[in-house]
Amino acid sequence: MTFIEVETYEELSKKAADIIGAQVILKPNCVLGLATGSSPVGTYQQLIERNKQGTVDFSKVTSVNLDEYVGLDGTNDQSYRYFMDHQLFNFVNIDKEKTHVPNGCAADLKAEGAAYDQMIKDLGGIDLQLLGIGPDGHIGFNEPAPVFTAETHEVALEESTIKANARFFANEDEVPKTAITMGMMSIMQARKILLVANGPAKKDIVEKAFFGPVDPMVPASLLQLHADVTVIYSKN
Repeated sequence: MTFIEVETYEELSKKAADIIGAQVILKPNCVLGLATGSSPVGTYQQLIERNKQGTVDFSKVTSVNLDEYVGLDGTNDQSYRYFMDHQLFNFVNIDKEKTHVPNGCAADLKAEGAAYDQMIKDLGGIDLQLLGIGPDGHIGFNEPAPVFTAETHEVALEESTIKANARFFANEDEVPKTAITMGMMSIMQARKILLVANGPAKKDIVEKAFFGPVDPMVPASLLQLHADVTVIYSKN
């Protein structure tokens, strides 16, 4: 594991964009696993700028996102499909047909999860997976649990996750209570993993996840067992 500590969020975003940009340059038709939330926004802004400058070309890239709220379709401004369109996809030369987000409105979420896992396998797996980390150590929406869940699955969101995400909604009651999330198998099978964590509020959980025991009650701790993980943490 490579652990990089920087002073500012801007430095974090630049370093993360350096790593993702290098992946795209080295393998133009790579499969990128992408994340939502506030932590990757600066990284996406950096990638948009590099695409405009012509240094990073997304035309052959395929993307797979980690998760989606159950019940929100891509037209809802709080859905993760909407987030990705408005934070990255609409501003770079990626083929929208090759951008994938789990369908939170699927009639059969178990079947949707199985199909999502199969799609990732059919793509040859994920070359680089970008992750954030929740205050309870969740990655994607893999919440603390007695065991790690391998497959893409529906999950009931922890109260702490709902509270953390309430800032994006009019009030806490509007935050969906369930989501569909990529499981730990597809995440751990990614060839490279890049996790970004911003600010002092993430300091304790970063230390617990990466310098404590591997424990399904801290889902991110499983990343300690991956052969190629880079963690970028900004102190401020």
